[in-house]
Amino acid sequence: MNVTTAPSAVRLERTIPAPPARVYRAWLEPELVARWMNPGVFTVTRVEVDEKVGGHYRVWHAESGNERGGFDAQIVELVTNERLVFRWGFVGPQRRDGPVYNSMLTITFDETAEGTTALTLVHERLDDLAAAMPEAAANVRVGWDAVLDKLAQMLAS
Repeated sequence: MNVTTAPSAVRLERTIPAPPARVYRAWLEPELVARWMNPGVFTVTRVEVDEKVGGHYRVWHAESGNERGGFDAQIVELVTNERLVFRWGFVGPQRRDGPVYNSMLTITFDETAEGTTALTLVHERLDDLAAAMPEAAANVRVGWDAVLDKLAQMLAS
């Protein structure tokens, strides 16, 4: 029998080919988020960002035209061009009428000597998601890898 153990935290580091100010804005401008925050076969159908501490951060996903849920998050910390922290909620198509699996997501942006951004993403407190949906939790790293690739490609052009 093959048992997959989902991690309780994921840490990724990437060099993004843009200065921190552009990378930071790409996380907060809905029209930009819609272009890259779509892991796998998902498409982004809607993005809402209330850019303030305590504000909401919502991304809707669809697959083959069918609503699949997405993320319903709250902004916990904003440090312009340096750091974003979210209470990150994984939700199904029912959004808040269904279960929400909360976690913490921290993204830091550090400028490199070459004028690019050293991005560090730490997604932790994934235990509730792992208990309810172990396969989804086991794919958190894969999902973030995919969207960070898309973010880098978007900002490189």
